[in-house]
Amino acid sequence: MSDPLAVIAELPGVPEAVTEAREAVDRLYRHRVLRRRSPEVSAESALRGARASAALEGVDAPLGPLRAGEVTDPLVQGALRVSAELGRLSKTWRTAPRQVLARLHTLAATGLVEEARLGRPRVADAPGVPPNDPLGLGPAPSPEETAARMDALVALVTGETKAPAVVLAAVVHAEIAVLRPFGVADGLVARAAERLTLTEFGLDPKSLATVEVGHVESSYGENLQAYLTGSRDGVGQWLRHCALAVTLGVREATAVCEALQRG
Repeated sequence: MSDPLAVIAELPGVPEAVTEAREAVDRLYRHRVLRRRSPEVSAESALRGARASAALEGVDAPLGPLRAGEVTDPLVQGALRVSAELGRLSKTWRTAPRQVLARLHTLAATGLVEEARLGRPRVADAPGVPPNDPLGLGPAPSPEETAARMDALVALVTGETKAPAVVLAAVVHAEIAVLRPFGVADGLVARAAERLTLTEFGLDPKSLATVEVGHVESSYGENLQAYLTGSRDGVGQWLRHCALAVTLGVREATAVCEALQRG
């Protein structure tokens, strides 16, 4: 199968969900506020995305204290560091995804693990250190299976596909989230990689859509569990969920635009 992503992109309901997400992004980019203030919208999207990503890991920080720099929880701080770095990592994502993932993990997991484990895959970890499982996904695949599937994931990111960016981003996100290649803060890395993919593969080049908020609002764990089954129905459910997360993320970004317009 030369283009497996193109095949799953045609699963029932997926083309329609992807089209809806694409149209939502297109409408967002026509908002008049973005003519002059798109950097402000991107910055607010990054902040809200970091908050939502941390919440999916079990740490829900209020937006006000977060904006004021009053939240010191290490996982939240990791989410903020990851979000702040994405713009600098975007150009490297399609050519050196392993390097980017290691950097993302270093940013996400500082303060959560010892320094020697930052950016290091589980194959290099000491035996007997189980991966974190904040979503109750169950045991992670073995380091050997994880390494093989990460190789395949890298090939997808650096290769060519006719599948929409939403589909590629959904698979990137899910594979990192279920494989847990680093063992700690993998969810933060997975969602950052999804956003990078949506940006660098052309759907949302200014990184405006707060897709992480979309995940919070639409049964994230349940849909990730569906992907974990590996069935056509389960994979299709996850892809539709990710497309919906983009659409909901656009709604969040549109609210930011409206707030700026009102002053």
